[in-house]
Amino acid sequence: MRHNIRVPQFDTFSATRFAMRTMALVAVCLMVISATVKTAYSCPFCNAPQLTLAEQIAQSDAAVIAEWTKGTPPDFDAGTPGTTTYRIEKIIKSPDTNAVTIDQLIVLKEYYPGEAGQFSLIVGSQDLSVSTRLLEKRLKVGAFGLTPVEEPAQTPILIPVSFTTAPTEMNWLSPLDISKEGFEYVKNVPGPENDPQKRLRYYVNFLEAKDPLIADDAYAEFANAPYDTIAAVRESFPREKVRQWVFSEETSVTRLGLYGLLLGLCGDDSDRVQLKEKVVSNDEDFRLGIDGIMAGYLLLAGEEGLNVLEETKLKPSLKSPSPVPFSETFATLQSLKFLWEYAPGTVDKERLRSSMRILLQHPDLADLVIIDLARWEDWSLLPKLKEMYGSEPYDVPAIKRAIVGYLIACEKQRPEDPAAEVPQFVVSAGEYLAQLEETDPKTVKTARLLFR
Repeated sequence: MRHNIRVPQFDTFSATRFAMRTMALVAVCLMVISATVKTAYSCPFCNAPQLTLAEQIAQSDAAVIAEWTKGTPPDFDAGTPGTTTYRIEKIIKSPDTNAVTIDQLIVLKEYYPGEAGQFSLIVGSQDLSVSTRLLEKRLKVGAFGLTPVEEPAQTPILIPVSFTTAPTEMNWLSPLDISKEGFEYVKNVPGPENDPQKRLRYYVNFLEAKDPLIADDAYAEFANAPYDTIAAVRESFPREKVRQWVFSEETSVTRLGLYGLLLGLCGDDSDRVQLKEKVVSNDEDFRLGIDGIMAGYLLLAGEEGLNVLEETKLKPSLKSPSPVPFSETFATLQSLKFLWEYAPGTVDKERLRSSMRILLQHPDLADLVIIDLARWEDWSLLPKLKEMYGSEPYDVPAIKRAIVGYLIACEKQRPEDPAAEVPQFVVSAGEYLAQLEETDPKTVKTARLLFR
């Protein structure tokens, strides 16, 4: 059982538990499209960034390891919520005042069942607004203790448990259960003020720690890290372990995208062969993390790997019925975008454009492909797009808007110097756009709002 942020014992929280489960299901669905909104500021194949333990400590005035000493259950007849008392065992961070001392008792205005010898991480701030903002961040971006767990009674709820306006007192947030190993981990975590590469070299050692709190926090540090920072510390990756993680059935599927990427950064030719075997399979309808594994394979295989993906994923996906699950085709699309945006020296840019153009014929992806190729400044598409506009199976609003967006992007390539020669693709795009303004003004108007 995974222990997370302590849960007050109130039966009235059933609605919140339902909401948390719903959010978890939505999160799984969003993983399919998360790479479309990822930026260079975070790991491209990780779950959405979370508020890590180091960040929570850095944004608080105080952080302590405290032992559960006693608790008073709520009295529903009297309308009292109950209390829980903790004794401060270790001070990780403290303000200059005497607001936090060893053996000090913290009384939280909620009941958390526990026993002597059970420790928790508790953070707080003297400024009520700081604690409130931290609580809002926990709720908004996620924090450890927000993941659903097996027992409904343990579903975590984040609430303000000890708020005060007194300038010398602490506003404590919900306690987070912590093991002996977690105790040592938290004491040594390098905070956000440290060198990013140094921090990742520390966290990589805990990615598959037995304590879920530690493993999840280390993963979140990678999820928050820019790709360039991850790539810069590739020499610190435990290659043998990373290989085991990628190919082990016991590895959480939500981590496979990151681990596939790590293996691509630190692996050798034998890893390339194994990754190829894993990538080319089309036996499963949906494989979480396969986009990161494809990206890792391409980092090792280069253009040869691109040829493999074309023959096993892209070209077969155009058949009807297709032997390639849509999720595999979409993952391949994401791996191409990864090479372009994050590892541009791996494969020649025109070679990448050529692979992407194959998916131009895929009616379920054509609009995305058109937009990406416009970003990639592929100005060779106009003849094909004129054939597609309004014809089946591409006669859908999203594709037509994307085509108009492409024409607008072409027009933006017009030289600023009036005396300069205007490229023919710019002239042709302008002429076709003027034609569409006459024949399909609604689509053009909408597209102009979307593609400014």
